[in-house]
Amino acid sequence: MANTLVVCGFAAANIRLCTDRCATKTGILGGLQWLITGAKRGDSLVFYYSGHGSQVADTSGDEIDRKDEILCPHNINFADKIYISDDDLRGIFSHLPAGVNLEVILDSCHSGTGTRELVTLGGLPEENRVGIRYLEPPLDFTFHIAYLPNLKKKGVLKPKAGEREVVLAPDLNHTLWAACRDYQTSQETNIGGAVRGVFTYHFCEVLRRTRGAIERIKLDALVTAALSRHGYAQVPQLETSKSELKEKPFM
Repeated sequence: MANTLVVCGFAAANIRLCTDRCATKTGILGGLQWLITGAKRGDSLVFYYSGHGSQVADTSGDEIDRKDEILCPHNINFADKIYISDDDLRGIFSHLPAGVNLEVILDSCHSGTGTRELVTLGGLPEENRVGIRYLEPPLDFTFHIAYLPNLKKKGVLKPKAGEREVVLAPDLNHTLWAACRDYQTSQETNIGGAVRGVFTYHFCEVLRRTRGAIERIKLDALVTAALSRHGYAQVPQLETSKSELKEKPFM
């Protein structure tokens, strides 16, 4: 993704990477704070997360009415709430100045019922098995979810999605690219000799081919078609305002 952003015109010096043991909750949120500090009208920002997603029951407040999808940092601890919730992200992005273009790209599971398991697609060889980017919560968290199966879902930074592949949210101050819908898992497999997220691979492939000079709606359509063509069950979801739908993502 970092190399793709350079191809699309971003300076390497303006890109911060946070991977492996550095990708703690503090590390990721600190990087996000760095990203938006000093941002001004006309700037183009990108936040990209590739990793595990999970979910917790929202049992706080006056009533239990939903379960939340979360991002899993390297030092995730469910009991101490060391994970990244939509509230964490919204809190940071709410300070964006007007006129700043922010693309949020999440390649992780937004829901799911299994651990990070291996499944096969049509008898693929071992090296092409597909991994699921989902981290199952511990029993004391899944207990509440199991006994409240009809809890409404609230995705990370996501308004109610319904069944649409493109969600138009007029009050959204960013564009969200989700690797899958809020009830699906995001997959990874061996591509070109390395394990890659299938959404990220095809998303970057289109961006590199066009050098980012492509409307969001066309980019979404091409990536969705590529995943379907290769037999992946996940359906990417684009959420943006109507005015941004036909604009280029980084301009």
